[in-house]
Amino acid sequence: MFQVGDKIVHPMHGAGVVDSIVSKKVNGVVREYYLLKIPVGGMLVMIPTTNSEEIGVRPVVNSAEADRIIASIPDIEVDMTANWNRRYRENMLRLKSGDLTEVARVVKGLALRDTDRGLSTGERKMLHSAKQILISELVLSQNTSYEDVEARINTALAQ
Repeated sequence: MFQVGDKIVHPMHGAGVVDSIVSKKVNGVVREYYLLKIPVGGMLVMIPTTNSEEIGVRPVVNSAEADRIIASIPDIEVDMTANWNRRYRENMLRLKSGDLTEVARVVKGLALRDTDRGLSTGERKMLHSAKQILISELVLSQNTSYEDVEARINTALAQ
């Protein structure tokens, strides 16, 4: 169980800090929720404490792991299928996995595709979301600015 002040990651919303643990009545059932404050965009996410593990909520990676992930971006192999529907589903599964390397794979794959052929509106939104998820966790793990992490990722993508 996480405590107030812990830095955690929700697979589909990104990283944030547990602001509080609250009891709420939803659909007639009182449950405890983590109130996750996400610094990028200032969003608040309520995560049920009982099944947070099933959702894929986990602690933020440490600084060394964050450096390793950024350094690995140029070497990530991207295998994107030509079928946009299958590609979208595969990328969505990668994002939902909560694995930061898989999120980086989605970012790199969609960024390369955008450069080569352009992206559909749905894939452009997915690229934006994946980048936000990646950046939000790296910012919290390295105690640095959003702009610094974004510049480091863009440099890694350009290599």
